[in-house]
Amino acid sequence: MSGAPMTATAETRGKIIGNVWGGLAAMLVALPSAIAFGATIFAPLGGSLAAQGAMAGILGATALGLIAPLFGGSSRLITAPCAPAAAVLSALAMGFAREGQASGSILLMLGLIGLLAGLFQIGFGLAGIGRLIRFIPYPVVSGYLSGVGLIIIGSQMPKLLGSPGGTGFVDSLQHPSAWAWQSMVVGAVVIAAMVATPRVTHAIPAAIVALLAGVATYLGLGLLDPALMTTEANPLLIGNLAGDDDNLAISIHHHWSAMRGLGLEAVVKVLVPALTLAVLLSIDTLKTCLVIDAMSNSHHNSNRELVGQGLGNIAASLVGGVPGSGTMGASLINISSGGTSKLSGVMTGIFSLAAFFVLSPLIAWVPVGALAAILIVVGARMIDRHSLAFFFHPSTRFDFLVILSVILVAIFGNLILASGVGVALAILLFLREQTRSSIVRSRVEGHEIYSRRARSPEELLRFEREGDDMVVFELQGSLFFGTASQLQAALEPETRTRKYVILSMRRVQSLDLTATHVLEQIKDRLEEHNAFLVFCDIPKGLPSGLKMKRFLKDSGVVRPTTKAVAFRQLDDALEWVEAQTREEATQQTEAAALDLRDMAIFAGCSEEAFAALAAALEPRTIPAGKKVFKAGTPGDEMFLIRQGLVKVTLPTGKKKSYHLATPGPGEIIGGMGFLDGGTHTADAHALGDVAVYVLSRDHFNALAEHHADVALSIMETLARSLSNRLRVTVGELQALRG
Repeated sequence: MSGAPMTATAETRGKIIGNVWGGLAAMLVALPSAIAFGATIFAPLGGSLAAQGAMAGILGATALGLIAPLFGGSSRLITAPCAPAAAVLSALAMGFAREGQASGSILLMLGLIGLLAGLFQIGFGLAGIGRLIRFIPYPVVSGYLSGVGLIIIGSQMPKLLGSPGGTGFVDSLQHPSAWAWQSMVVGAVVIAAMVATPRVTHAIPAAIVALLAGVATYLGLGLLDPALMTTEANPLLIGNLAGDDDNLAISIHHHWSAMRGLGLEAVVKVLVPALTLAVLLSIDTLKTCLVIDAMSNSHHNSNRELVGQGLGNIAASLVGGVPGSGTMGASLINISSGGTSKLSGVMTGIFSLAAFFVLSPLIAWVPVGALAAILIVVGARMIDRHSLAFFFHPSTRFDFLVILSVILVAIFGNLILASGVGVALAILLFLREQTRSSIVRSRVEGHEIYSRRARSPEELLRFEREGDDMVVFELQGSLFFGTASQLQAALEPETRTRKYVILSMRRVQSLDLTATHVLEQIKDRLEEHNAFLVFCDIPKGLPSGLKMKRFLKDSGVVRPTTKAVAFRQLDDALEWVEAQTREEATQQTEAAALDLRDMAIFAGCSEEAFAALAAALEPRTIPAGKKVFKAGTPGDEMFLIRQGLVKVTLPTGKKKSYHLATPGPGEIIGGMGFLDGGTHTADAHALGDVAVYVLSRDHFNALAEHHADVALSIMETLARSLSNRLRVTVGELQALRG
C-alpha cells in the first residue's frame, strides 16, 4: 500500500533532478555564446564597452531563461541570446556609430529595438501568426541563416587576427602587419577545441572546453610575455567594466530610466529593424521547436511560444540584456541531460544569474580572440553547405539562386534588406509552384458525358452525334493573376466551335479579379457566337472566406447577360444544356399522362394481359417537391412513371446527395429494392406533379404465374434501365478520371 506513494515521490524527485541537471548543462552551452554575442554587439562602440557587452549577454540569458519558459508553449525549449540577434544588432550598432551617435544613445536604441521586437512577437502570437511563420520556404530560411553565418565570420575575423578595433574584414586582410600573433594562437586553439571536443566527449559542452582552453592558452602566453598580464587598455582582452555602477540593481535602474526618456521619433526610426528582428527570432524559435517535437515526441503551441518569447525579450531589453530565441544546441543538451519540463528552462536562467555574480570578476580575462573563434565556428555551422548541391540539378537550380540572392543581399546590403528580398522571393517561389501545376484537372467532350436524364439507346446515339457543341472543364487550384494566362489559353480555342462551355469549379481554391476578367472575356467571345458559358459546382465559400458565386456576380461575369449561367451541380448544368437543345424536359413535364397501352414495354400484350396488369397496378399521384420514395424505406415496390420527371439522388451525408438519374414517362424506378427485397437505396423527388403506377412484388409474382410474357417484359425493361444507368456512370467516370 505504501509502495505507490513512495514510487510516485521518487519519480517526481527524479524529474526535478533531471530538470536541474538539464538546466545546468544548457546554461554551460548557452552562456559562452551569449557572452560572445554580447561582446560582438557592443564592441563596435569602443573597446571599453566589450566587457559590458559580455555582461549584457549574461543578463539576456538570465532574463530569457526566467521569463520565456514560464509563458511559452514548449516544455523543453531553452531560450538564450542567439546569432541572428547578434548579427542584426551589431550591424545596426556599426551603422549608428557611423552616423556619429554617442555610444550611450546607441545602447538605448539597441535596447529599444529588442523591446519593440518583443512586442511584435507578442502581437504575432495573439494574432495567430505563429503557424504561418513556419511556412516560409526553406530556400529563404537557408539563405538567410547562411548569410548571417557569413556575416558573423566576417565580423569576427579581424578580432581573431588581433587587428585594431573598428577594422573591417577587407582592411584587416590587407594589413597583416597589424595582426597580433597571440590572438591568432588563442583563436586556433579555441577552434581546435570546438571541433575536437564533440568527437571525444559529449559530457562537457564544447564551448566551455574551448573557452577554458582559450583562457589557459592566453595565460600561458602571458608567462612568456608579462606585458599580456594586464587588463588595462589591453586590446586582446575583454577588459574591466567601465564606470562605478557595478551594482546590478543600480545599472538596471539607470538603463530603464534612460529608455523611458526615448520619444516617438526614436520608436519610428527603429520600427523596421525591430520588426525584422522579431521575424528572425520567431523563425529561429519555431524551427527549433519543430526539431524538439520530433526528438521528444511532444507538441508545442506556436502562438503561445511567441508570446513567451516576446515577454522574455522585453524583460531582457529592460535589464540591458541581449535579446534571443530558442536555441538548438542548448535545447538538445537539455533533453539529453534529463530536462523534461519548463523547469529546466527556468533553471537555465537561475544558473545564468548565479554565473553573473560568479563570473563578473573573471570576464576581464576572457580573450577577445577566444570569443571570436567560438563565433566563427558557430557561424560556419550556420552555413547550409548541402544547398550547394541544388545548383547541379535543373529542378532545384532556381532554389539555389534564391539562397544565393539572399546571401549576397545580406552580405553586401544589410539584413533588413535581405529579409525584404527573402519575402519577395518567397512570393516568387509560391507563384512558381502555383503556375507549375495545371488548372485544368480534366476536359471532357460533350458526347462523353450526359445528364442523369434516362433515355433510350436511340437518344444516346443522337447525343453522341450532337455532343461536339459542348465541352466540360473541371478546374482546380488557384485561379489568380499567375494562372490567368493558362486559363485563357485553355478556354480561348473553345469559343470558336462550342455552343456550351461548362466550367466545374468545385476544386477551385482561390479566385481573384484577374481570373474573373479572363472569364468575362471568354463569356464575351461566346456571346458573339450566341454561345453560353455555364458554371457549376460553385463552392459556397473558398478557404480564404470569399463567396465565389457572389464574387462572380459582383465582378460582372454572370451578369447582365443571359449568356453566362450558374448551376449548383454539373448534372443540373447538363440537363439544362440538353433541354436547351430540344426542350424535352418541358414537353415531357407538361405532356398528358401515358396510358398503359402507350408504354413501349407493353406493346403486343393481349387484352387479357392488359386487364391483369391494370388490376395489379396502383395509380398514385405525387405533388411537386414531394418524395416518390425515400432511402431506407421498404423497397418491395416498383414505380412506372406515367407523367412528369423524377430526380433520383443518393444521400451522402450532411444534407448532401449524389444525382443518379432523372427518369421520365415510361421509365421504371425503385428497381433495386424490388429485385433483392431490401430497402430503397436512394431518394426519388418529384420535380413537378408526378403520376406513377405502383407494382408490388406480391402482385408481380401473381401476375408472372398467369402472364409470363408481361412479367418478362417488365424485368427486361428494368434490367435495361439499370444497365443503361451503370453504363453512363462508368463512361462518365472514365472521362473524368482519364
